Amino acid sequence: MGRLNDLGAFAAVVRAGSFTRAAAQLGITQSSLSQTIRNLESRLDLKLLNRTTRSVSPTEAGERLYQTVAPRLADIEAELAVLGELRGKPAGLVRITATEHAVKTLVWPRLLPWLTQYPDIKIEVSADNRFTDIVAERFDIGVRLGGDVARDMIAVRISPDLRLAVVGAPHYFSEHGRPATPPELDTHDCITMRLPTHGGLLNWEFSQGNRTVVSHVSGRLVFNNNDLLVSAALAGHGLAWLPEDLVRPFIDAGQLETCLDDWRITYPGYHLYYASRRASPALNLVIAALRESTPAPEPRAFARTPSRKA
Repeated sequence: MGRLNDLGAFAAVVRAGSFTRAAAQLGITQSSLSQTIRNLESRLDLKLLNRTTRSVSPTEAGERLYQTVAPRLADIEAELAVLGELRGKPAGLVRITATEHAVKTLVWPRLLPWLTQYPDIKIEVSADNRFTDIVAERFDIGVRLGGDVARDMIAVRISPDLRLAVVGAPHYFSEHGRPATPPELDTHDCITMRLPTHGGLLNWEFSQGNRTVVSHVSGRLVFNNNDLLVSAALAGHGLAWLPEDLVRPFIDAGQLETCLDDWRITYPGYHLYYASRRASPALNLVIAALRESTPAPEPRAFARTPSRKA
């Protein structure tokens, strides 16, 4: 078991790319984790990790070891979770990655009333707008828009289509006017979002009939968080392009107004997806909770479709 734990610690460091992050995930000190890896390298008489002051990466031997042991460790953990069911209580850790918007509007609201029923199930939620390989990063569940679901996953829809709206404060429109077509956004201060995957700015997309327009907007403010975009728009610092359900309360309260309504684009709704390997009972319960109150189409394998969104 000691050697198995050492291999698990090694895999955690490779996944995290950092001793600090891996130690936090494992609940141990960084010095203890470093000593564990040194002991493992000593026993194997191999250097497994290249360490610099800023990063950690596997050597050729380390990469080969990681590719060998990581899937097996995942299978062992899944089987241990299944064995835990013999106690009559679902147990185990379920890791979920979802976009910030999906966590706020779907994942957390559906899990919150469910948590007290299964105290032995641990939940880790990562709100992340980047594309995530749930297999490589050892997440059990991903939640992304339908067009962004990773290849060869089992996926089920858990939300209606997502509609985007351009919004601004009433006093912003009073001072700067209201754009009537997407090209007119060039004359406006647009509050933009930085994409986590490639580091560029998110382009705004519009649709009217069969025509789709992509606007390369710009402005003084750039964020990587929807709540900050909403806050800046409320303060009158420009226009923001956001999910309609996120800004609906502010629109109804008169704090924000919309424009370009005839050009609003709609994307396929959020889908829950997971790897096709056998799911643990705990994972099945979490999947059922996240599917609650939504139509339940048959699970199907998704192929990756092109997308311009993060």
